[in-house]
Amino acid sequence: MKVKTNYANAPVWREINVKSRIPESLKMLEEMARNIWWAWNDEATEMFKELDPELWQIVAQNPVALLERLSYEKLEALSENKGVLKKIDDIYAKFKAYINEKPDSKRPSVAYFCMEYGLTHVLKIYSGGLGVLAGDYLKEASDSNVDMCAVGFLYRYGYFSQSLSMDGQQIANYEAQNFGSLPLERVNDENGKPLVLDVPYLNYYVHAYVWRVNVGRVPLYLLDTDNEMNSEFDRPITHQLYGGDWENRLKQEILLGIGGVLLLKRLGIKKDIYHCNEGHAALCNVQRLCDYVEGGMSFDEALEVVRASSLYTVHTPVPAGHDYFDEGLFGKYMGGYPQRMGISWEDLMNLGRINPGDPNERFCMSTFACNTCQEVNGVSWLHGKVSQEMFAGIWKGYFPEENHVGYVTNGVHFPTWCASEWKKLYNKYFDKNFLKDQSNPKIWEAIYNVPDEEIWNTRVALKNKLIDYIRNQFRDTWLKNQGDPSRVVSLMDKINPNALLIGFARRFATYKRAHLLFTDLDRLSKIVNNPDYPVQFLFAGKAHPHDGAGQGLIKKIVEISKRPEFLGKIIFLENYDMKLARRLVSGVDIWMNTPTRPLEASGTSGEKALMNGVVNFSVLDGWWLEGYREGAGWALTEKRTYQNQEHQDQLDAATIYSILETEILPLYYARNKKGYSEGWIKTIKNSIAQVAPHYTMKRQLDDYYAKFYEKEASHFHSLAANDFTKVKELAKWKEEVAEKWDSIEIVSVDKCEELRQGNVESGKDYTITCVIDEKGLDDVVSVEMVVTYTNVEGKEHIYSVTPMDLIKREGNLYTFQMVHSLSNAGSFKVAYRMFPKHADLPHRQDFCYVRWFNA
Repeated sequence: MKVKTNYANAPVWREINVKSRIPESLKMLEEMARNIWWAWNDEATEMFKELDPELWQIVAQNPVALLERLSYEKLEALSENKGVLKKIDDIYAKFKAYINEKPDSKRPSVAYFCMEYGLTHVLKIYSGGLGVLAGDYLKEASDSNVDMCAVGFLYRYGYFSQSLSMDGQQIANYEAQNFGSLPLERVNDENGKPLVLDVPYLNYYVHAYVWRVNVGRVPLYLLDTDNEMNSEFDRPITHQLYGGDWENRLKQEILLGIGGVLLLKRLGIKKDIYHCNEGHAALCNVQRLCDYVEGGMSFDEALEVVRASSLYTVHTPVPAGHDYFDEGLFGKYMGGYPQRMGISWEDLMNLGRINPGDPNERFCMSTFACNTCQEVNGVSWLHGKVSQEMFAGIWKGYFPEENHVGYVTNGVHFPTWCASEWKKLYNKYFDKNFLKDQSNPKIWEAIYNVPDEEIWNTRVALKNKLIDYIRNQFRDTWLKNQGDPSRVVSLMDKINPNALLIGFARRFATYKRAHLLFTDLDRLSKIVNNPDYPVQFLFAGKAHPHDGAGQGLIKKIVEISKRPEFLGKIIFLENYDMKLARRLVSGVDIWMNTPTRPLEASGTSGEKALMNGVVNFSVLDGWWLEGYREGAGWALTEKRTYQNQEHQDQLDAATIYSILETEILPLYYARNKKGYSEGWIKTIKNSIAQVAPHYTMKRQLDDYYAKFYEKEASHFHSLAANDFTKVKELAKWKEEVAEKWDSIEIVSVDKCEELRQGNVESGKDYTITCVIDEKGLDDVVSVEMVVTYTNVEGKEHIYSVTPMDLIKREGNLYTFQMVHSLSNAGSFKVAYRMFPKHADLPHRQDFCYVRWFNA
């Protein structure tokens, strides 16, 4: 027999999962690891780290992976260490006391829907600001002990990890998550088997696994379609955050909205308020409408109920940032829903159109959210105003400043974003009740009692911590990208811990204007190379994979950073995530933000920096327009000098250079004998005392309750009482008014000759009388006089709105009268407006029927 040189068959591999066998005395570690509570509790993270500091870094500070990777021998040794057991027992006791506290039943319960959640860098289900805001919100809901649950997606690949090529080109890497090693757990059905949620698409179902993330006391349910029950076209629905084409985006939004409501029903969860955080979740109201209609209500009745219990928060300041779907694509997946709701296809499309009946207008998720939610809010005062303008077309008959769109300025979760060094300082000097009363400015004023030297030492310690982190974490990356090892060594040597350190980290969209600093490279070079006033800039951020302009900005900054005069003075740190963000917002001296106003809806990174004694230097946009106080940071004016954006950018860049040269640097380097600037410490103290208390997540959560949740819940329960009696009455009333609205007659409008001719005198009283025939309706009409003026930019605005009094009723004839005067001279426009009134309308846009008339 001939002997072969190689003879072997192929191995038949079988995957097995080896679960850590944890000694009984350490079992509580597993329970704590699977609750994100550790992510904002320093004692807990320190406890996990101390189990094996080296392994803690290897597993990227993931406690679930840590326990998986610890050998049984190591676990056994730990279980016999009395000091370790004592620490674990103490922290577990705090954890259980926290978890076991019952929710506050006096506050309305909330179901929160969002496409992304930034809870920890370990769980990659977020991309940036929107997700981190949502994650912070759930953490504060837990801390404030409110009855809340949330719905989102468990992404197989999440958002991309960023690396840079040698020439500075962004490379997007999508890395699969191993769900078994993440701080979450599978949701099982009543038989103890993994729960499968069946969500209708077209004429088939998509099947989703359900996972639960314990965010302290708040459950976050995540849907996952990456399983063999689904086709190759549907498994990727939950692969990537904001990935794929428009069809995949629509599939995602159906799963989040419709699937999210089906999930809560399957779990037996009912809440008072359904909060759509961005338009991605708007279709939750489609499923809720179907449920009420299929329960016996008419569509109009169901809409009253759904609207009264729904809130839509918009985070996008421009119409182009909202999701629009072509009618053909939308109909492909949503064509069966109108029949279930008892309406026509055109009716459903019109709910997503600013101009109902326009066949060329696509279905907009945000418009649908506005039409099916009683309340709408922006995420800062300015963004609220911008949103009023942006959505004005939905509520025709009212000026933007009159509509009901409100605002809640974003905040940040203090325990997550405040460095442990600052927490210790606050604990030492602030009221013991501080964490439960974070929004109280009086408590924060105690910062003025802290010795200057202690503030300075805390800042220096965190700065050194950041620089050490950069040297340790980015050395290998720079060796790979820079090509020349000697350049990397030189770069490391040039990082100066004594220099003023300025951070700029955010999503790289062009409106964020990361390029502004590089408008005049000669002047910038003089600033960063001034031997007396050294300055360093740290940049970080990702550009969307389809945003070529944003990626070009990153490339440009990386190229500039490699020039000899900027080496070590301008540094780009790749793969900006929550872990790097925590280092940056606590380690730099100044946080800089330079958006094109008013395109920064809110922005929260500067608020995180604020909690750590970092001073803001930003455009008066988003939250900083409200937050800026003289002597507590620096601001670029919100006023526009040039309509040409390039000219405006040049002016803003020159202003940045000038403020750096004449104000910031001289103040920072005005050092006393102890080595610090007393003026700089005063600025830090002012920033913490006067600004910080207003931008905590606790204040934000409390605002949502005070402005929206409590008001809506009260209205909803009033409508729902006695088997929805008021709902039926209100829907019937609206139908009757709508039917007769066009037949209502303006019988007469009497006014003096001066008013008729449009020539009146300021300060003089004029009487106007109006008679209206309501054509059988019973006192449903109100009338008012609207006076407008045109501002210098050519925009028409409200000058005054004055109601007319009902002075007489004779059958169907209603007589209204008013005495009016204008206090200012000038050019005005006057018209009269009729609108329906009812005690159960939450606001006028809820029933947006308006008739303008003049005489």
